[in-house]
Amino acid sequence: MDNLWINLHPVLQAFLATLFTWAITALGASVVFFFKKVNKSIMDAMLGFAAGVMIAASFWSLLEPAIAMAESLQMISWLIVLIGFISGGALLFISDKIYDIVKKKKKETKTQNHSRLKRCFLLVFSITMHNIPEGLAVGVAFGSLGYHISGATLAAAMTLALGIGLQNFPEGSAVSLPLRREGMSRGKAFFLGQMSGFVEPIAAVIGALLVIKIQMLLPFLLAFAAGAMIYVVVEELIPESQSNKKKDVMAFFTLIGFSIMMILDVALG
Repeated sequence: MDNLWINLHPVLQAFLATLFTWAITALGASVVFFFKKVNKSIMDAMLGFAAGVMIAASFWSLLEPAIAMAESLQMISWLIVLIGFISGGALLFISDKIYDIVKKKKKETKTQNHSRLKRCFLLVFSITMHNIPEGLAVGVAFGSLGYHISGATLAAAMTLALGIGLQNFPEGSAVSLPLRREGMSRGKAFFLGQMSGFVEPIAAVIGALLVIKIQMLLPFLLAFAAGAMIYVVVEELIPESQSNKKKDVMAFFTLIGFSIMMILDVALG
């Protein structure tokens, strides 16, 4: 089974890996059929763990290979990585600003039905926008395997997909449960919740293809994915996990996630 996976084309590997992350999103969205709310401590622990994985992956699986690749291509490594890193964060920063604009317009709406539709749109839009660079990050990680550069390993790419998948579970429920509270049927709430993760396989395939077809883009795309992931970690995952009354425990889960990813990248890479 391991040999079968290793022999798959990197684009197919990226697609299958993000089908897993999408499935976890759907699993998170499915709680709408069973619960009105989910235990916050469990959710926060998963977010803290995922944050640690994504922080470690941002350096060892994305930034370090980006620098090595840029140097091998005789680029100004620090400049290319800086531009890519800032661009990745800027994409999510812009998406947050769009979210704020739409939210402001929603508050000005007087019609209840229209307001409800706006809230539904905001929920799905915000999660979906954050899932695009996450899918891209997985695609870039798998697509870079063909270049045999330092830090770009199958174990690291798969662990990155696992970390993103774990934080997709609370994201799926974060969409479906509020939609249910808005009066939407369980079926529709689940459908929209899982659809927020549908963009990840698409983005992963695009990321992997770009890396494979246009080698010069690899350093930029690796850094871009790292910037997007760090933005998500700092802006969403850590603040949400630290909103738990057991902050120290949640911080320890972040350390565990970071340590596991570090071991896979450094010791086993």
